[in-house]
Amino acid sequence: MKKYHGAFIKNEREVGCLREANRMVANILDAVGDMVAPGLPTMRLEELARDMCADYKVKPAFLGYYDYPFAICCSVNEQVVHGFPSARLLQEGDIVSVDMGVVYEGFVGDAARTYPVGQVSDEARRLMRVTEESLYVGIEQARAGNDVYAIGAAVQDYVEAAGFNVVRRFVGHGVGAKMHEKPEVPNFRPGMHGLTLQNGMVIAIEPMVTAGTYEVDILDDKWTAVTRDGLWAAHFEHSVAITPEGPRILSVSDRGLNRHTIDG
Repeated sequence: MKKYHGAFIKNEREVGCLREANRMVANILDAVGDMVAPGLPTMRLEELARDMCADYKVKPAFLGYYDYPFAICCSVNEQVVHGFPSARLLQEGDIVSVDMGVVYEGFVGDAARTYPVGQVSDEARRLMRVTEESLYVGIEQARAGNDVYAIGAAVQDYVEAAGFNVVRRFVGHGVGAKMHEKPEVPNFRPGMHGLTLQNGMVIAIEPMVTAGTYEVDILDDKWTAVTRDGLWAAHFEHSVAITPEGPRILSVSDRGLNRHTIDG
């Protein structure tokens, strides 16, 4: 792969592999959404993801990555990202964010969604809706010639206009043969110029949005990030290719592009 200021430029075959990896991830996330319900232990979502990876004959990208012990990140309510699946039972009114990745033919698919558990409050539903919408606002800026930081500026403006905040500690990233490649893709304005996007780059855009402070703490498991004030957070992510025709979302399932998980 060619490089531009440290960021890999993918060819058509490589983008095709990334599209297939992300299709599998999106299919798994569809199945996760079908399963989410009150009373479900979050470990069942882990088991589902591993079973589907086995069916696809692919490796879960997260499992063993820097010793991470699971195939999915499963974050409930005030947990922002990197939560562990466990025997914890989902409760009516919870929200649960699931981040998933696979490795296919040496290339990584990476995407995330937040799901309502049963009937959730209007505020929780609005948090999810604004987070999902901010992802697409950011994707609109993922065009050749744009500064990569224009993505975060668009996300931040949209989120803050709705009365929420974007997490600063974690950012999106390039994705390809490795899960985390250059460039970093913040969901906020870093206050400087970033890399100019080029056709052939593939990036994971993933706003993490909070109902209160954007400050987070890491739990004793060394992974789970929670909001410092205990208010809830949501997380949506797509892997996106930069093309001459504009941004192309790669994490599209066999059901089509999932933009209808959040109503109202």
